[in-house]
Amino acid sequence: MDATTDHVSPDAAGAAPPAHRGGGSWAPALSASRAKEFLRCPLQYRLHVVDGIRDPATPATAMGTLIHSVLEHLFDVPAPERTPERAESMVDPAFERQARRDPTVLGLFEDDARRDDWMGQVRQILRQYFQVEDPRWLEPAGRERRVDVVIAGGIRLRGFIDRIDRSPAGDLRVVDYKTGRAPQPRFVDEALYQMRFYALLLRDSARLPARTQLLYLRSGQVLTLDPDPADIDRFAQEVARLWEQIEAAARGGRFEPRKNPLCNWCHVQSMCPLFGGTTPDLPEDRVEWLLGTRVESVA
Repeated sequence: MDATTDHVSPDAAGAAPPAHRGGGSWAPALSASRAKEFLRCPLQYRLHVVDGIRDPATPATAMGTLIHSVLEHLFDVPAPERTPERAESMVDPAFERQARRDPTVLGLFEDDARRDDWMGQVRQILRQYFQVEDPRWLEPAGRERRVDVVIAGGIRLRGFIDRIDRSPAGDLRVVDYKTGRAPQPRFVDEALYQMRFYALLLRDSARLPARTQLLYLRSGQVLTLDPDPADIDRFAQEVARLWEQIEAAARGGRFEPRKNPLCNWCHVQSMCPLFGGTTPDLPEDRVEWLLGTRVESVA
């Protein structure tokens, strides 16, 4: 996610203190999702980040938000009570909170039957979560943690991490919940981009995590990356080069469209010239805002 607020220092858990995605000041920063978006299509990145166009909620995105909320708050209850039944009982209250924040989710369903079927899928995925791990034996050091860093070259990075676990020895494990399909083998490295990004964030704010994991709840699959210091060094240089490309596009006022396999699911396709759309004029004030992602020179 690309929520942005003032930098906060790491606590003893090795991550930033709690900060929810909805509040605070929104200084510019590069996130894993937006970095991947620019690589996929610079114009889509521009319309989302510079123009500030938000994609509408869909049943899939609303489901992901709801499941993340339940799993976050499941750890608020005493460990022995973290059962499938307790998680399922949290679904309705969590959906009510979600609908209060974004009433448009109520319009995603044609009728009550469709919503009930959707809620049934949510509960089924939550039951499958318990096949992956037993939360009664976990005490996370952080949930929904925001981490801000400034890497070499003065580039501000930001990420929200679903869960950070810490071993008695102080080793960190990053866990990210996924409600979509697990990637095919040839796309695994692309899926781990986010994990490398999180490893970089924690390395520069506290310590390099010993393990990062993507939990694909639908299938029960787990993708694991144990970060290598040299690999994360190379990744940091890759991210810096990517920001230079973004900066050049912003200064030149040219965010080119790029056809890719996800074009058919793009919510800003109507503004893309590759599909007969008209791109709005580039908002210069927002370009200046974006360029503030490079905040200072760091040796």
